[in-house]
Amino acid sequence: MIASAPIAAQSEFLDGLSEEALLGLPYLFEFWAMEHQLPPGGDWRTWVIMGGRGAGKTRAGAEWVRAEVEGNMPLDPGRSRRVALIGETQDQVREVMIFGESGILACSPPDRRPVWEAGRKRLVWPNGAVAQVFSAHEPEGLRGPQFDAAWVDELAKWKKGGEAWDMLQFALRLGDHPRQCVTTTPRNVAVLKDILANPSTVQTHAPTSANRANLARSFLDEVVARYHDTRLGRQELDGLLLEDAEGALWSIGALEACKVAERPEVSRIVVAVDPPVTGGKASDDCGIVVVGAITTGEPKEWRAVVLEDASVSAASPHQWASAAVAAARRWKADRLVAEVNQGGDLVETVVRQVDPLIAYRGVHATRGKVARAEPAAALYEQGRVAHMPGLGALEEQMCRMTTAGYEGAGSPDRVDALVWALHDLILEPGVARMAPKVRTLR
Repeated sequence: MIASAPIAAQSEFLDGLSEEALLGLPYLFEFWAMEHQLPPGGDWRTWVIMGGRGAGKTRAGAEWVRAEVEGNMPLDPGRSRRVALIGETQDQVREVMIFGESGILACSPPDRRPVWEAGRKRLVWPNGAVAQVFSAHEPEGLRGPQFDAAWVDELAKWKKGGEAWDMLQFALRLGDHPRQCVTTTPRNVAVLKDILANPSTVQTHAPTSANRANLARSFLDEVVARYHDTRLGRQELDGLLLEDAEGALWSIGALEACKVAERPEVSRIVVAVDPPVTGGKASDDCGIVVVGAITTGEPKEWRAVVLEDASVSAASPHQWASAAVAAARRWKADRLVAEVNQGGDLVETVVRQVDPLIAYRGVHATRGKVARAEPAAALYEQGRVAHMPGLGALEEQMCRMTTAGYEGAGSPDRVDALVWALHDLILEPGVARMAPKVRTLR
């Protein structure tokens, strides 16, 4: 590629171009585009460009519209003459798809640049092609108009996605072969999965890092450091469509529904720890989860809120013990609970080396991980557990815990810690209150 060639080769290439060619080069998208930004060949109806934030999806959509409406000369007709531009709101269509830095106007050469008619909410090209603006919030607005092309942006976050998409399909009826381009960051929504499953759909994909040359280095460094290897990062940075595992004890939708923005007042707080079998680079993570409980009223009314995932990776015993004690101090926890199946009394010894006076309880697993997790999952089904923000890595593990076992890599250490906390705060005390003769293991 010319961009990767030595300066001398680049200069030789540019010197060999005419003045007209030099002026047109910035608008020759095929020359600059990344592979995922170019439409696949074949007889497709829908092209889905799925990628991470900043992967170049908007630019690809805008350039596709240009390629559809522009002819060889500024006044020559293109393949399409009636285009629908659909975003979540009309403001987003205007500010992102049309006037944005990667929008249609910014991509268009001066002699082919369309005119924005604000009163009619449409773009008009010199050759007579027209692109009309629509909001996905108003699917009925697509009744009546008809098109031979459409650009749909961020479909996966539309609240009325299924209705708006259906109305568009009825309107896309002009020309010999009407087509549509969808640019979106993926989400686990039915409308997107149905589109991808359609035989007439083609797809290209790229992570955020594919477009690193056009992104601020500080942005990439920050988001990668913060969201690497989390469910949110895989969705928003890697651009992957994350679906629920078959037989999962927790679903993506259910976890989204249980999120709260502010911490409620709680009666007790526990820090639960699932220590790794070994220390160092080869070890699993050490699951450290902070959970609070509201224990007013009858036991069946007790509720919990997951406050923090303080888990650490590849930590030595002293490191994970220090992290757990720090979390307990940070949240003024009532107790630290640690699984002792692997370490026995050594777990308590390591913890007390960091804080000799900490309230501590060792718990021993007598049942498998799934059997222990199922009662905790039932609390979520009853709407009795809430999540604070920032729990992406924990939630990723939760969605891979199934009735047949854990489907992820390594051990579900974060989930184990969560389960121990819920058992200590709600499940075991609740059983003790309702059946006093039942002896609980301490």
